[in-house]
Amino acid sequence: MIEKAILVFLGTKKKDRSEAKESMRELKGLAFTAGTEVIHEVFQFKDNISPKFLIGEGKVKELLLLKNKLKANIIIFDHNLSPIQQRSLEDELLCKVLDRTQLILDIFAQRAQSNEGKLQVELAQLNYLLPRLLGKGQAMSRLGGGIGTRGPGEKKLEEDRRRIQDRIAKIKLDIKKIQKRRHHQRKSRNKIPVPVVSLVGYTNSGKSTLFNLLSQETKTTSSQLFSTLDPVIRRVLYQDGLYFFLSDTVGLIKKLPHELISAFKATLEEVKEADCVCHVIDISSPFSQSQIETVENILIDLGISDVPILKIFNKIDLLPHSTGLLGKNTESESRNVYISAKTGEGISELMEKLRSFLFKNLKLFYLEIPKQNKNIVQSFPKWSIVLKRRENREYYELKIMANPNSMLNFLPYIKRGEPNW
Repeated sequence: MIEKAILVFLGTKKKDRSEAKESMRELKGLAFTAGTEVIHEVFQFKDNISPKFLIGEGKVKELLLLKNKLKANIIIFDHNLSPIQQRSLEDELLCKVLDRTQLILDIFAQRAQSNEGKLQVELAQLNYLLPRLLGKGQAMSRLGGGIGTRGPGEKKLEEDRRRIQDRIAKIKLDIKKIQKRRHHQRKSRNKIPVPVVSLVGYTNSGKSTLFNLLSQETKTTSSQLFSTLDPVIRRVLYQDGLYFFLSDTVGLIKKLPHELISAFKATLEEVKEADCVCHVIDISSPFSQSQIETVENILIDLGISDVPILKIFNKIDLLPHSTGLLGKNTESESRNVYISAKTGEGISELMEKLRSFLFKNLKLFYLEIPKQNKNIVQSFPKWSIVLKRRENREYYELKIMANPNSMLNFLPYIKRGEPNW
């Protein structure tokens, strides 16, 4: 049965009024992604928050009448609710009440495919659930006083609490093992000096479409939020054989639950290790500026401030006048690229910009090395990118990208001109 939801927004500041529609539009998208039908939206603006209901008591009564009239079976708040607020609202409204965090956690639980993703989502869910169990336990402890008044209900809660704490400890150990394995994978990648580019961006900005285009991958894309959860790494090739690794990560969003940011730190470490971060932006969105700020703030929270960032303004095909955006090359635009991942506009400029940025200190060399000097050939991957390699009876022939300063000892083996590869 499809759940029918009423969405509730509470604003307490002046700027909340201007952001209310955007925030509710996003909450509606989250509800749709979770498989819920939104049948009504409720807004309230007041100076303070009710510690018991979040919204005012009068609004709670209105909400109950509205729920019964529209036959809604779930109320979703665009805010984080305290355990007391959630319990009080469910008691008054006689239906399930969710907050924004629970909704996002539910979507992540549906979308996680890999073992790592499932563990991270479960950890976030348990961290969210634990204080709510604690709250219930404290409420029940007030039912009686003194020794001998603790009922079986509280005992059951204590058992649940211990079980959750044990499970949290177990998941953290498992994630640490995955983190260690990922660290070793990165270490082995770093032995070959191939640069890594990470895609980040607001969810539904077109990251996965761009990833598919650059890597010639067929990863699932969707207009639904959070279509990508598990990180994916693929090789991106230039025509001359030069290449880099491209990674795609989970889409970011406003008010991303703290539990999820903490749980997904292991995954997002891929971004910290990158040589370049490509921040994909939906330029067609009327809220693109606030989305940029959200992503940048989350990157700062994750400690990703030293990695160079290239801004990729995507979806120019949806703008009425996009021609003037292509090929912008002023100093202020040097770290900006305008593209359409859907039509391919601007992709060649993006690839050239990445090439000049990632390989600016490397030059192309052709080498011919006698077979008796086999040890030289084996050392190349440690300090150069081997693009092509072949051999005949007498020589190893290699096409490599390397820093010219590292080639001084190999001058006798460098071939002039481009061989017929």
